[in-house]
Amino acid sequence: MSLATWPPLARRCSRYGRRVEQRVSLITLGVEDVRRSRAFYEQLGWRGQEVEGTVFFQLGGLALVLWGRDLLAEDCGVPDGLGGAALAHNVRSRAEVDRVLSAAGTAGASISRAARDTFYGGYAGCFRDLDGHVWEIAYNPGFPLADDGSITVPDFGS
Repeated sequence: MSLATWPPLARRCSRYGRRVEQRVSLITLGVEDVRRSRAFYEQLGWRGQEVEGTVFFQLGGLALVLWGRDLLAEDCGVPDGLGGAALAHNVRSRAEVDRVLSAAGTAGASISRAARDTFYGGYAGCFRDLDGHVWEIAYNPGFPLADDGSITVPDFGS
C-alpha cells in the first residue's frame, strides 16, 4: 500500500509534499522521579518549567521533556516498558567535553565511558543520568555548532 492509496496518512502529510518533515521537536524521557530528575538537570545549569507534573527544558530549537516513566509508557501504548535511546550533546571543544562530563558527575550522573579520541577525529564521553538515560558529550570538528548550538549535518557525498 502506498501513501497515495492511503488517504488518512496522505491528507495528514500533504503539507510536506507527502513526506514527513525531517526534524525532532521534543525528546521525552520517562523518569522514575520528576522532581529528582529536574534537580539533576538544573544542577547542570539548565532551567525547566513544570506544567502538571511534566518538566520542559528549551534546547535550542527543540525541547527535552521529563515525565513519569509509567505515565509515558502508558501514553505510548507500551505498558510493559520503553526501549532505549541515546542522546547527544555536541560541544565546541575537547575541554568542554571534559567540563560537561565533570558537571554531570558532580550532579550525580555515572560516567559510562570516559572521554577519549573518536574514530571520526573528535573527542567524546558518555554518562548515564539518574534514570539511566545515556548522554554522549561530543566534540566533532565535522559538525560545527552554530551560535545557537544547532548543528548542520554535513554533505557526506552519498
